[in-house]
Amino acid sequence: MTSAMRPAMTLCVAYLINQYPKVSHSFIRREILALERQGVEVQRIAIRGWDGELVDEEDHRERSRTQYVLRDGIAALVVPVLGALIASPRRFWQALHLAWRMGRRADRPLPYHLMYFAQACRVLPWLRSSGASHLHAHFGTNPAEVAMLIQALGGPPYSFTVHGPEEFDKPEFLRLGEKQRRAAFVVAISSYGRSQLFRWVEHRHWQKIKVVHCGLEPSFHDVAYREPPSVPRLVCVGRLCEQKGQLLLMQAAELIKRRGIDFELVLAGDGEMRVDVEAMIDSLGLRSHVSITGWISSAQVREHILASRALVLPSFAEGLPVVIMEAMALRRPVITTSVAGIPELVRPREGGWLFPAGDVEELAAAMEDCLLAPVEQLARMGEAAHARVLARHDVDAEAAKLAALFRGPPAQGAGA
Repeated sequence: MTSAMRPAMTLCVAYLINQYPKVSHSFIRREILALERQGVEVQRIAIRGWDGELVDEEDHRERSRTQYVLRDGIAALVVPVLGALIASPRRFWQALHLAWRMGRRADRPLPYHLMYFAQACRVLPWLRSSGASHLHAHFGTNPAEVAMLIQALGGPPYSFTVHGPEEFDKPEFLRLGEKQRRAAFVVAISSYGRSQLFRWVEHRHWQKIKVVHCGLEPSFHDVAYREPPSVPRLVCVGRLCEQKGQLLLMQAAELIKRRGIDFELVLAGDGEMRVDVEAMIDSLGLRSHVSITGWISSAQVREHILASRALVLPSFAEGLPVVIMEAMALRRPVITTSVAGIPELVRPREGGWLFPAGDVEELAAAMEDCLLAPVEQLARMGEAAHARVLARHDVDAEAAKLAALFRGPPAQGAGA
């Protein structure tokens, strides 16, 4: 819809994401759809993602509604760059200088940041054509930088959501402070995340750092109640990668096996460390106890959670995992680490078990406790988890907070 056709009071916001849709980014899709239920028109823009493997039908629909910056190749960026130079030479050189500064002592070399500048030149006309009054990026990495450069070129105010842990691993190299100073507002998904953002920007900017939780939509957890199973099954849902701690989980599973406790552990997901996880399964003799599903749909994730006594997620670093919220909403306790924003949601011995990250003995103890617990105890914990997560992570309530921020004063973050 062009700006001329849109009703005067309609709020149009553009979303900028590095890769969308994506199997592990269903929380962004839920947020966008919830905003549209709030009456916000959302323009979807992604750097890439037009050819990624998808499982959910909703993701396939989202792909058809998304504009892709790099879909036509790098050559397609040349004309927009020249157009930006001709349209406003002063803004062009100011934005290019900003990109150059962002590339000094950065996590990626200067050519990447010049590419981000070119991407900004391509996206800017799309925003003007749609009439978007605000640009929101997910993640404080390159999407936030592209959004900042778009504003420097004369585009709308921008904001971005920081999830962690990547942004908190290298905040100086990502110039997280600069991105915050220039933003209209910044979203953290937990109080812990907000505290980390406070560390990298002056106190006068703290007031524009807001907490908006990732949300769950009722369609995921509005299912018939199922009692926790009596069978000793646990599930771990997530990308098979270093930070999720699946190798530590295999060590804990081997301890459980040595203690003579029967169990089944399902790893629902895939990722770059699958070969390493498979090798450890074989070396520890766990093939009869542990299985890996590969990428599965949201409906299949839900079924695996419901078929298990608890979700186990032994992460070394996190923001606040959506899958923990999903398990709690389905009335299943969680076994997870006391890192980042997780303790804000999970109350130990009430809605799950918390253990120190990296402690294989404590992880094995929590798994053993869950595997041997009476079904009645698991049901009580599941009810407590359900009530807590629904009170804190309703997608429509959280989208309403975002919509209010988008409708707020647009000029508060202009300039550095």
